[in-house]
Amino acid sequence: MRTLKYAILGLINRETMTGYDLMKVFNMELVNFWYAKHSQIYPELKKLTDEGMITFETLPEGDKLRKKIYSITEKGKQDFQNWLLQQDLLDPTPKDIFRLKAYFIESMSNEKILAHFHYQLTQRQEKLEKLQNNMRILLDTKDISKIQSPEYGDYIVLKSAIKREISYIEWLGECIEEVTTNTRIY
Repeated sequence: MRTLKYAILGLINRETMTGYDLMKVFNMELVNFWYAKHSQIYPELKKLTDEGMITFETLPEGDKLRKKIYSITEKGKQDFQNWLLQQDLLDPTPKDIFRLKAYFIESMSNEKILAHFHYQLTQRQEKLEKLQNNMRILLDTKDISKIQSPEYGDYIVLKSAIKREISYIEWLGECIEEVTTNTRIY
C-alpha cells in the first residue's frame, strides 16, 4: 500500500497545495508521526496525477519559474475516503536504533551505558519541549472545539507524540536509576 499517497491526498483534500506547501506540512506538522522526503513527494504527485486522483493548475511565478497548484479530484476523494474507512492491523514495531543498542547492553561498561542513556534522555527532553511548545502554539492559535476539523486532528496527533516522549523519558530515567543503583525497578 502506498501510504504516502493517502497522506498527500488527505492534505490536498484539506486545501489546494503546491509541492512546496506539501513539503512544509510534512516537515512541520506530520514529522511527529510520518516522514517523507522531497524525492518521495514529487514522484508521488506525478503518480497521483497520472491516476486521475489529483489535477494541477500551472501558475506563473517570476520570469521562468512556474508553480503547480494541486487539487483533489472526485476519484481522489473517493479513494481517500475508502482508505480512511479501512480497519488497519497493528503495524510492526518501528525500528529504534537506541533500543537495539540497549538490547546489547552487556557489551558496554556502566560508564558507557550511562553516557548513552543520558545523551538519549537529553535528546528526548529537547524533543518533548518542542512538542509541548507546538501544543501551546496550537492551542493559542487554533480552534480545536470541532472534532471533525483539521485543527482537532493536529491536536490529537500532537497529544499522542507528547505522551510517547513522556513515556520514553520515564523509561530512560528508570534505566539510568537501575544502572546507577544496580537495583531493578518493577
